[in-house]
Amino acid sequence: MSLRLSFLFSAAGALLLGSIPPAAADAQTLRGSLSSVRRMHRQAVAENLYFYETPSGVHNAVAKGRLVRLAPSRSVAIGAVRYPYAQPHTRTFVNRLGAQYRSACGEQLVVTSAVRPATRQPANATRRSVHPTGMAIDLRKPKGKCLRWLRSTLLELERAGVIEATEEYGPPHFHVAVFPTPYERYLAERAQPLAVATTYRVRSGDTLWDIAQDHGTTVGDLTGANKLDDDAIMPGQTLIIPERR
Repeated sequence: MSLRLSFLFSAAGALLLGSIPPAAADAQTLRGSLSSVRRMHRQAVAENLYFYETPSGVHNAVAKGRLVRLAPSRSVAIGAVRYPYAQPHTRTFVNRLGAQYRSACGEQLVVTSAVRPATRQPANATRRSVHPTGMAIDLRKPKGKCLRWLRSTLLELERAGVIEATEEYGPPHFHVAVFPTPYERYLAERAQPLAVATTYRVRSGDTLWDIAQDHGTTVGDLTGANKLDDDAIMPGQTLIIPERR
């Protein structure tokens, strides 16, 4: 199988209504699978997303507000993207992830691809690609602690059932597709205000994932709040944990 049997998405956990359950073999890996490609396509169809065929179709969608421009900011850089447009919910995802990424890593999140008309797809693209809908984006693959943070955060969002992401290697990047309805519900749940931060003393056998689950937060928020370079923690270490009311 080619490394660019692309637009393969690793499976998302179906914790939110409206997401499609993943197969056990390909869930939560960032490796992708054929069943995941089919699942993403079914999700796009279930959401009634339109698959844009031509550049003029994309530009018409932008004029009507169906697709929106991805704009650069202090947190997000837009690379050499020919069609820098996406679904509104995907833009929200990019902006939120970019802010978290900058807070955790001190650099910009780089978008390298967004909507791509079907007639402008690479020759090796699967016919079930969701890039023509504007629900998917590609992210430049960083290094070091930023790579560890991005992998961890994307996996968490998969477990929440709101995205599917693949770590690809030719060229190196992350391919991420955002589920519209599950992501909107995910955001609504997190619209509640945060309480004053509490602390937690790490015990033997604890992981950041376990601690995040127990306290209703995420590994990304924990690493950001505690300025951790990676996911390694030690027994006796005190962590700051922002809890929701």
